[in-house]
Amino acid sequence: MSETNAHPEHSTGGTYSVKGKAFTRDTRYITTRITADGRDGFTPEPGRYRLVAARACPWANRSVIVRRLLGLEDAISLGLPGPTHDARSWTFDLDPGGRDPVLGIERLQEAYFKRDPEYPRGITVPAIVDTTSGAVVTNDFAQITLDLSTEWREFHRPGAPDLLPAAHRAELDEVNRRVFTEVNNGVYRCGFAGSQEAYDEAYDRLWTALDWLEDRLADRRYLVGDTITEADVRLFTTLVRFDPVYHGHFKCNRNKLDEMPNLWAYARDLFQTPGFGDTVDFAQIKRHYYVVHKDINPSQIVPKGPDLSGWVTPHGREALGGRPFGDGTPPGPVPEGERVDPAHTPL
Repeated sequence: MSETNAHPEHSTGGTYSVKGKAFTRDTRYITTRITADGRDGFTPEPGRYRLVAARACPWANRSVIVRRLLGLEDAISLGLPGPTHDARSWTFDLDPGGRDPVLGIERLQEAYFKRDPEYPRGITVPAIVDTTSGAVVTNDFAQITLDLSTEWREFHRPGAPDLLPAAHRAELDEVNRRVFTEVNNGVYRCGFAGSQEAYDEAYDRLWTALDWLEDRLADRRYLVGDTITEADVRLFTTLVRFDPVYHGHFKCNRNKLDEMPNLWAYARDLFQTPGFGDTVDFAQIKRHYYVVHKDINPSQIVPKGPDLSGWVTPHGREALGGRPFGDGTPPGPVPEGERVDPAHTPL
């Protein structure tokens, strides 16, 4: 007999439940796409869409990184909810008056209800909102970043990297599948296991995958090919949260990231690359997980550690070769108004 315990975990790219004591993610999304041919009724138009993406959320962090790497800041505006939410919705409590300055709403839930007044699932980030109607177009986090690379090409900056190189696409898709199921989702499977048996199985699966990645990165700078790809973006957002959150809060505690030489150097290499670390707000990350997950952390106490200074120490990964942006160039400075609070990052 299975047990279901639903949680309003809106940061995870979907609501989830514990079924039969094992973590299960609800992967039903609004799958409308913004495409060059307008097949779903939406085409790329600079200024029309707003990406709502909380810095605390790993799935949203992906979209912020890809938007920045591709230079889409002027084409797609960025809305930033605060790091915590209640059972109803993410809120814009960091903005003056508690309202998003473009959408004019207090809760992201309002944009979902503009799309569907009886929207039945979690109010998730990232979400792309049509500013002309105020309604969510899509919250399909995995497809959003793929479409930013492929459907928005006309508006990429000069020198934007190819994050989905055709020559490596099959391998890229295979690596992404394993990273998602075993690592990105694997840490949640540990954290929200409903029994010792489910936790033990989740823990073993996670560390099997992390050991595989540690070996894979021993002689290659990046996950696929010799340049940064979508695969690196997807893995990075889990790794950067590992020691501050997942190691303790989610009981993923066989090793800390900084005890795995290849993964730790790889993560630092990416963190120090423009477009990655400059999107990471460690204070918001910790506040989100430790405050929102009251079932795991009833006291809601946010730990002061760990020491973050190691993120900016030399990583030595240049010795493996590779060209971070391929034939392209790094993104420029972070736009005014999108910079992470200096007190929340070691950069």
